Amino acid sequence: MKLNNNVTEFILVGLTQDPIKKKIVFVTFLLLYLGTLLGNFLIITTIKTSRALGSPMYFFLFHLSLSDTFLSTSIAPRVIADALLKKTTISFSECMIQVFSSHFFGCLEIFILILMAVDRYVAICKPLHYMTIMSHRVCGGLMALAWVGACVHSSTQIFLTLSLPFCGPNVIDHYFCDLQPLLKLACADTYVTNLLLVSNSGAICTVSFVVLMVSYVVILHHLRNHSAEGRRKALSTCISHIIVVILFFGPCIFIYTRPATTFPMDKMIAVFYTIGAPFLNPLIYTLRNAEVKNAMRMLWRKKLISDDKR
Repeated sequence: MKLNNNVTEFILVGLTQDPIKKKIVFVTFLLLYLGTLLGNFLIITTIKTSRALGSPMYFFLFHLSLSDTFLSTSIAPRVIADALLKKTTISFSECMIQVFSSHFFGCLEIFILILMAVDRYVAICKPLHYMTIMSHRVCGGLMALAWVGACVHSSTQIFLTLSLPFCGPNVIDHYFCDLQPLLKLACADTYVTNLLLVSNSGAICTVSFVVLMVSYVVILHHLRNHSAEGRRKALSTCISHIIVVILFFGPCIFIYTRPATTFPMDKMIAVFYTIGAPFLNPLIYTLRNAEVKNAMRMLWRKKLISDDKR
């Protein structure tokens, strides 16, 4: 596709232009990003090495941690580096790659959260058929569909963005390349394009959130028939999922379900789902999940034993 634009690079305004605040942004984002990498690496390593975490729920959690890592990596390193610079620019190609990658891994996370809700529904509402319905083959197929679906979504977003001409203003009032700020810079009427983009991203966010909330209402309703111990364990898992869903979907729905308008608070709200959620997810899933914590302890003991033998 021929890029219909005269702009070769964009200037990112960032979160702030104040030198002191930029240092605070640098330290904060660096710590959050390192925490995200460490937490998700621990979950990925633990699930891969632990036989006790072989159920479908942890298969999906493994992919959620991968998605969190890539989502954060598509945005955080650039923000950290830009906080040290006076003038921050990003090439047109890099900007489009960032739009694609952030939407790809953001959409993938949405689909994985839906699959995790399906897994909990089958485990709680149809326990006798759980291993039959959620077999390794089925889980692998569902995850493949999630990756393909995320690719279709992000490809649609980037196709619509590249169809717009960028011929003049190149200052993006954001800390990363996102669709709404980019639409404001286009040298054409973006009403139809914005409608398509919002109906794409907004529909995915809103419909997925409603589906997830309904599924958890059904799950909580079925928990009434379980024993006290089974109810406590299932509630612990479901509550973790619900917290993650609210933290991720709340900001996404606010950003992507409205017309092409931007607000000063958009940048701070975007921090929640681009940086905050990937950082908090490992904490939520490990602090509230006894099986993951036990598996991590066993992994740590094996590491200490192997080090002692050396």
